[in-house]
Amino acid sequence: MQLNFNFRQSLGLVAMVAALFIVLFPFDGYPLHFSHSAALVLITLASWSTGLFPPFLTGLIFFALAAIFNLLPADILFSGFSSTAVWLIISGFVIGAAISTSGLGKKMASMIAPQLTGSYPRMITGLVISAVLLSFIMPSSVGRAVVMIPIGMALANHVGFKKGSNGRLGIATSLAIACNMPGFAILPANIPNMILAGASDNLFNMQFGYMEYLLLHFPVLGVLKTFLIIFLVVKIFPAEINITEKTEEDNDPEQNGNKAMQKKVAILLGLTLIFWMTDSIHGINPAWVGLATAVILLLPKWGVVAPKNFNASVDFATVVFVAAALGLGALVNESGLGTAMGQTFIQLLPEESGETFLNFMSLSIMTTITGLLTTIPGVPTVLTPMAMDFADTTGFSLRSALMIQVLGFSTVIFPYQIGPLIVTMQLSGEPLHKLLKITLPLTLLTVVVLFPLDYLWWGLLGWPK
Repeated sequence: MQLNFNFRQSLGLVAMVAALFIVLFPFDGYPLHFSHSAALVLITLASWSTGLFPPFLTGLIFFALAAIFNLLPADILFSGFSSTAVWLIISGFVIGAAISTSGLGKKMASMIAPQLTGSYPRMITGLVISAVLLSFIMPSSVGRAVVMIPIGMALANHVGFKKGSNGRLGIATSLAIACNMPGFAILPANIPNMILAGASDNLFNMQFGYMEYLLLHFPVLGVLKTFLIIFLVVKIFPAEINITEKTEEDNDPEQNGNKAMQKKVAILLGLTLIFWMTDSIHGINPAWVGLATAVILLLPKWGVVAPKNFNASVDFATVVFVAAALGLGALVNESGLGTAMGQTFIQLLPEESGETFLNFMSLSIMTTITGLLTTIPGVPTVLTPMAMDFADTTGFSLRSALMIQVLGFSTVIFPYQIGPLIVTMQLSGEPLHKLLKITLPLTLLTVVVLFPLDYLWWGLLGWPK
């Protein structure tokens, strides 16, 4: 859904005026720092949501204003650049470039093409289910995208989908979402899941079992959401497959790469997957595994990606954007905006603790809205410390109040809320704003259909309790 320029400009102007109003008339009962932080958060979110400025430029504006007005200590403000998420993104770009440059993605696409090219819906279904299954063995949505996107784009070329076409957009958007959202229903698959588990353990000495988490969330947020993704992509980006003629890229030896290079990348990618799958055994973070792989791929003579091509392989605008999103979450947390928002939500929750369904829906929607402000990884960071208050207000157990967070942070409305969506679309070479055509109706269907179904499913399992 692409907003026209005048509308974007109008929304941006409204946000700027509102931010100026907050600065001139600070919130009563809060320090000045709180109001200034709220104004900057409003400007940043409005720009990212409307596309008023390029995402990386908005990120730089955020860093500049936060630093100039001393809203955060520099080590916290710029901590995103040292986060594992950013380094996983950088290594992901290099690995993705190696898969494409060597022709391995194209070779793998040609191998699976006979099974998937019978029809466009069959192709989207096969790619989406493959991405979801990969969530069980790879603990990183960026890592899953690095593997799946080159294959998906090569498959798009194989069937003649040109850049910007519905078919190519369907493949890109379906993989972007499938590599990320269903993984929220699998405990080790996404970072926010682990933040929730770690915070619950540290704050309340409460642990979640793998099967308990999977059984509670995967049937609806995993399986049913997967089929919703397939349905929406096929309807919103309709296409037909036509492979009667080979494309020029199919016949280009330079694009096809060579067998020795493909074998090298395949072996290295296989070893990387093994280390990603066994991180709970060896204890090495997936980001550092990816970084080691990227270094090997960049080595002179032995590597696949020439060191001089490093800048072309890595989209540093995306790195700045993701680091800024992490910095924004830190500002919301450190300034007290997150706590104030949580306390406001508590007051808005139904007062009757017996209204189980109403409380379930209210808490789920509240968590979803929180992700708009804190970004998705910030949701469990901000809301987990308030889980006991939520439990007392709703009448749910602490365990239920914590688990309901998953419904909220697994519902992504805008791409800026979570880095992997941005990275995946960048790897595909398709416009980021095209994701809105899927995420907006998917959010609506999730709230109206999946949340109530989740409530029924929880009831069968004896939850919420």
